[in-house]
Amino acid sequence: MAQGTPDATLDQVSGEYTNTSEPDTPLSFYAKSGKLYVESERHVPGPLAEDSTTEFHLPDTKITYRFTSDAEGKKLVVSYGDGSSITLRRTGNAVRHVFHHYERREAMIPMRDGIKLHVVILTPIDIPGPLPILMQRTPYGVDGASEAGFFAGRPELARDGYIYVEADIRGRYKSEGQFVMCRPLADHRDPKAIDESTDTYDTIAWLLKNIPNNNGRVGVLGTSYPGFLAMMAGIDPHPAVKAISPQAPMIDTWMGDDFFHNGAFRQTYGYDYAMGLESSKENTDVSYGKDADGKPRDGFEYFLDRGSFAEDVKRSGVKKELPTWEAFLHHPAYDNFWYSRGVEHHLNTVTVPTLSVGGYYDQEDMWGPQEEYASLEPHDTKHENFLVLGPWRHGSWSSSSRHLGALQYGEPIGKEYRAQIEAKFFGHYLKDEPGFDLEDTASFQTGSNTWHRYAHFPPSESKPTAFDLCGDGSISVGSPCAATGKISYVSDPANPVPYRHRPIQPTYSEDSQWFNWMLEDQRFVTGRKDVALWKMPIPDHDVTITGEVIADIYAATTGSDGDFVAKLIDQYPDDDPDPTMRGYQLMTNMEIFRGRYRTSFEHPEALKPGAMNEFKWSLHDVDHVFKKGHTILVEIQSTWFPLYDRNPQTFVPNIMTARPEDYKAETISIIAGPAHASKILLPVMP
Repeated sequence: MAQGTPDATLDQVSGEYTNTSEPDTPLSFYAKSGKLYVESERHVPGPLAEDSTTEFHLPDTKITYRFTSDAEGKKLVVSYGDGSSITLRRTGNAVRHVFHHYERREAMIPMRDGIKLHVVILTPIDIPGPLPILMQRTPYGVDGASEAGFFAGRPELARDGYIYVEADIRGRYKSEGQFVMCRPLADHRDPKAIDESTDTYDTIAWLLKNIPNNNGRVGVLGTSYPGFLAMMAGIDPHPAVKAISPQAPMIDTWMGDDFFHNGAFRQTYGYDYAMGLESSKENTDVSYGKDADGKPRDGFEYFLDRGSFAEDVKRSGVKKELPTWEAFLHHPAYDNFWYSRGVEHHLNTVTVPTLSVGGYYDQEDMWGPQEEYASLEPHDTKHENFLVLGPWRHGSWSSSSRHLGALQYGEPIGKEYRAQIEAKFFGHYLKDEPGFDLEDTASFQTGSNTWHRYAHFPPSESKPTAFDLCGDGSISVGSPCAATGKISYVSDPANPVPYRHRPIQPTYSEDSQWFNWMLEDQRFVTGRKDVALWKMPIPDHDVTITGEVIADIYAATTGSDGDFVAKLIDQYPDDDPDPTMRGYQLMTNMEIFRGRYRTSFEHPEALKPGAMNEFKWSLHDVDHVFKKGHTILVEIQSTWFPLYDRNPQTFVPNIMTARPEDYKAETISIIAGPAHASKILLPVMP
C-alpha cells in the first residue's frame, strides 16, 4: 500500500498489545505521519512497512504483525521467520516511552604495548552533563553496539544517562593482538606486562582524556565472559573505576565454571565453545552434521560414537588444533595452567564496590558469582561487596519474564532486579544518587516466590542439617537410619544417563534446548536402574533451605575410577493446582565429582576397587522452600552425558585420551551405616 495512509485509518489498529503469559513486555502501536510505529520499553520507535490495512512487517526482518478481532476484542498475531507466532490482546492505548538519542563513534585505543583495541562509544546528546562512563568489554563483537541495542539490552541504564562504551578485547573482531581464552593475570610490577586488567586500565585512561563532558567516574559491567572482564576491572583498578558488576562471571573454568566441574570435563560445551570462539576472530557456528535420514544428528550419539575428547578433536575437521582444545588434552588436572587463570586466587581485597549477580539455574557459570562473593566477603571492611541471586538461567535477569521454563515466578524478577538494584547501584556510585539500599545480599526465593534480603549469605540462621540416605531408599532427618547397608547400581559407559531430553543440539544452535535444561522434569531418568533414588516422607510443613548444599557420600566401586552426580529434587504433588506441575521433579541443586580427585585436584589417584571412600562436594547455593505436600528426593548416578565426558571407570593417566577398551561397566554402591552415613547437608532455616 502506498505511503502516507491517513492516521485515522491506522488509529483503528493502534494501541497497547500484551501477551497474557508475559504481561510485562507489551508492544505499543501508533500512527505518525502516515506510518504505523511500534515501540516498547526496549524497542526504539520505528516505522512498519504496510502490507495491508491490517498487516505490517518490520523492515529488514521476517517479523510480521497481523491485526484482527474476535468476541474478546482486538488482537495481534506476531509471526516470526522460523514459523513460530504469538498472540497478543489489546490492553489499552499506546504507551510512549522515554528514549534518549545517542551519538555513535568508533575508536582504536593504543595499549601500553602498542596494540590497538577497538571500541564503540555512545554519547547521549539530549542529557546535560557531565556524565559517567559505563563500559562493557567482550570477545563477542561490538559492531552492533547502537542506541537501539543499548535500550534493547539494558533499558533502565539506557534511560538513566551514561556515556556507554563497548569494547572488543585483544585479538577479537576489530581489535589487534592475540586472543587468549581467560588470559592469566600478569605480574603488574612489570610495567610492560599485559592482561585483561591492564587493557581495561589503558582503555579507561584514554576514554577519560578523549570523551568530552565525562564526570571522571567509570562503571564496568558484563555477563559471562564479559563478567570475567568486569572482575578484571576491579583488580589493580584505574582510580576512575568506582563500581563494577560482574554478572555470571567465568571465575575459574576448571574448578566450577564452563569447562570442568570438580575435575569432570564438560564435553559438549568444551567442544562447542572453543570451536565457536577460536576458529576465527569472529564467532563460528558449530554443527554435529546429519544422520542417515538427513536430519540433524543427535549430540548424544555424536559424542558417544567418537568416545574420548582426543577423538572429538581428531574428527572435528578443524585443520589446526585450537589452543583451548590443546589445553584440555594436555592439562586435564588442576595444574598451574588452570590455577593461573583462577580469578578467585587474586580476590584478596574489595578495591571498588562490587555487585556480583548469579542464577541458581545458570547452565554455564553458576559457580563464578558465588565464589567471587565468598572470596571477597572476608575482606569487605567497607561493606561494598554485594550479591544478587535468583532462579535465573545464564544472564536471564536481562529478561522481564515471569517464568523460566516450567518454573513460575509470579512477577518480573529480572525487571525488578534491574530497576531496584542494578540501576540504583550504578546511580549511587557513579552519580551520587540516592536509593541504593542493598545491605549485602538479595535473593529471590523459589517455592515461596518472594524476594529476601540478607545481611550476609548464607544468613546466620541457616543451619547445616544432615539428611541421611538410608539403605532402603528412605531419607532420615534427626536420627540415624533404621535401614543400613547399601544401594547399588551398575554404571555402564556404553549406556550413559542423558542430562537432558534427547535429541541434543549444538549448544548455541537456533533450536538448542541447552538454555533451560536444569529445569527439565527429571522423571525422564528417575526410573533408570543406574540412578539411585532416595525419598523423604512427605513433610506436613514447609522446609526452607538457604545457603550451600553439600553431598557427603560414602561409596565403593568395582572399578578404579568413577564419577558421582548428586541431584536434590523437589517433587510436586500429583494434585498440584498447576496441571503442568503435577508430579513434576524439579532439580534445586545438582553437581558432579570426579572420583580420581578425591584427595587432590592437582594429583589424581586411582581408587582401590571395592574399597569404601568418602566423597564430599558442594552442590552450590540455594534459596528454596519445599512446600508442605511436596516430596524431597535425592538421586545419585555416575554418568551425565554428553554434558560431561564419560569416566572410563578404570583409571587411566588422561581420560581425554582414553581408548575404547578402557571403558568398563562397574558396580557402584552407596553406603548407609552408623559409622559411614551418606548424606546431603541442607542449610535449613528455622
